[in-house]
Amino acid sequence: ALEQFVTDVYWGDLDVLLIDLPPGTGDIAISTAQLLPNAELLVITTPEHTAAQVAARAGQLSTQTEQPVSGVIENMGPMQLPDGTFIEVFGSGGGQAVSDRLSHVLDQDVPLLGSIPLDPVLRADSETGTPTIVISPESGAGQALGDIVARLASTPRGLSGRKLPVTARHTKF
Repeated sequence: ALEQFVTDVYWGDLDVLLIDLPPGTGDIAISTAQLLPNAELLVITTPEHTAAQVAARAGQLSTQTEQPVSGVIENMGPMQLPDGTFIEVFGSGGGQAVSDRLSHVLDQDVPLLGSIPLDPVLRADSETGTPTIVISPESGAGQALGDIVARLASTPRGLSGRKLPVTARHTKF
């Protein structure tokens, strides 16, 4: 399905194409790496130790696929309560742990691009279909997403002028 999606859609000149894969190092990650060999990886984790271990292993897959890891993003980070205190519903430090481990194993800087807090505003905005960064940029999640986008946007790369290593198929119905 992924191959069909990538080959049958006319993408035009892309700066970025994000593909959200399931966690782990399964067949879909390997197939995607083979289909898009020039792709860079963005590793997403939650603060939990177990999730961070799985995310780090997925990032280490880049040694086999020869794809660079652009960075790590922590999702479901500490949540700010109405009184201004924070609660770590899913623990803390997973994103930094993945960043540190990948930087060590890959012998390159793999930055923690940011931590998106667990935020009811993000959930509510998602249900309306409008991105939090657009509708609630002042919220904790909106600010974190804005910072991450700014860091990714300043990274020198792009697909403009590059051709995806796939050919279109013509299918008769």
